[in-house]
Amino acid sequence: MRDLLFHLHRDSRTSLQTQLRELLVSAILQGQIPVGSALPSSRKLAETLDVARNTVALAYQELVADGFLIAHERRGYFINGEILGGRAPAVTVARAQAAMPDWAQRFKLRPTSQRNIVKPRDWQSYRYPFIYGQIDPALFPISDWRECSRQALSVEAVNDWAFDHFTEDDPLLIEQIRTRLLPRRGVRAADDEILVTVGAQHALYLLAALLVGRDSTVGIEDPGYADARNIFLLQTEKLRRLGVDGHGLVIDGRLAGCDCVYVTPSHQFPTTAHLSLERRQDLLRRAAADDFIVIEDDYESEINHVGPPTPALKSLDGSDRVVFVASLSKTLAPGLRLGYMVGPAELIREARALRRLMLRHPPANNQRTVALFLALGHHDSLMRRLSHAFRERWQVMGAALAHHLPQCKVWSSIGGTAYWIEGPPPLDSRETERRAAGAGILIEPGDVYFLANPPPRHAFRLGFSSIPADRIEPGLQKLGDIIAAQLKESAAASGRHPAGVI
Repeated sequence: MRDLLFHLHRDSRTSLQTQLRELLVSAILQGQIPVGSALPSSRKLAETLDVARNTVALAYQELVADGFLIAHERRGYFINGEILGGRAPAVTVARAQAAMPDWAQRFKLRPTSQRNIVKPRDWQSYRYPFIYGQIDPALFPISDWRECSRQALSVEAVNDWAFDHFTEDDPLLIEQIRTRLLPRRGVRAADDEILVTVGAQHALYLLAALLVGRDSTVGIEDPGYADARNIFLLQTEKLRRLGVDGHGLVIDGRLAGCDCVYVTPSHQFPTTAHLSLERRQDLLRRAAADDFIVIEDDYESEINHVGPPTPALKSLDGSDRVVFVASLSKTLAPGLRLGYMVGPAELIREARALRRLMLRHPPANNQRTVALFLALGHHDSLMRRLSHAFRERWQVMGAALAHHLPQCKVWSSIGGTAYWIEGPPPLDSRETERRAAGAGILIEPGDVYFLANPPPRHAFRLGFSSIPADRIEPGLQKLGDIIAAQLKESAAASGRHPAGVI
């Protein structure tokens, strides 16, 4: 017991009482403390661990209530053997002599072979995390979220969401999506035209499974969202590269012959270029003329720094050709994994049936918490705070890029939480990433967003959602020095003089 319990961490955010409970539970369930053994008295264990006696006493009482311990008056606390009941005995299995399955030959899909976006798990340890898609903890409304979570855990709420909903979503969340979120994008929808998903990617997977076959042609922006590209590649190899310029998707003859077209009109991913109202209308005319479906990924549409948001493509759709996909990850938290899709009732009915086979429905407790967060106005308040904070960072980064990265082309943007940068062709953004990481700077190489293989390697992306404004300029100054040195070395090796580098 003495050896098992000398591991309480004083600097942990977890209370000492909770740590002690976890340690005791682990020791009991792993058989490290024999059944029927007596535990030290609360006074003796408290002295051994140098904690308050009440900390140990409360942990013991919780474990008695949960059936891990038995309390005998004047004798103390003992391990309850019943807690280990119903467990199969450990069995030693000899290694089979017969041939093992060749798993590599059995896979019908190999998702691990795809080029994916990879982000370091320890991104918060970087001094200058120019990473996209993560939140700044300083901006997250913890108290408001905890209050909504508390309400979602009331007896009445638990009785409402704890049972199996089979295919249905929380009606309160559907109401909030229909009356609070969609009107911000100019979209009107009935309840049976909305489906809650486990993030936008889940919605894209459902749509790919329902609408895309081996002979289907899918048009995607290039560069574009890598996860969408990989999802469609699981269904068909016929992906058509659609051009992107400073105004977003280029509307031209390449759209002809597509069965589906995936587009990010609000802030093109990853360049952040904005699709104009004229191009949106032209795209819808092409969709009707060439008979294809448009999948609109409306990520970050709420984050606009210049002028009012342009109405969603879906709001302009009069012929049910646009399927609208959105997520709450960028405004609430990426770990929440909650999104939704809007489309014709017939499509949503099939998507709901397919979702049931995959996971029935997203966790109902999370749905209720988000519904309350929306209903109480916390989301609108959060959007106001994010808008101010991100606009400041967008301005600071724009000025710093012009000053410290003069040799690079910075794509203009009117919103979003990232900048798309194109360095001179000799620049290798993977090497830039490696050198920058050594200086505490985290950037995202852009090659993963291109469909071509091998892809261009001179572009990269800089996010600003998770870095404080006062660190942006110092970080970009260091990054500019790294890029200048890299280009100088490349020029020396090739005998050329790099543009912008003296």
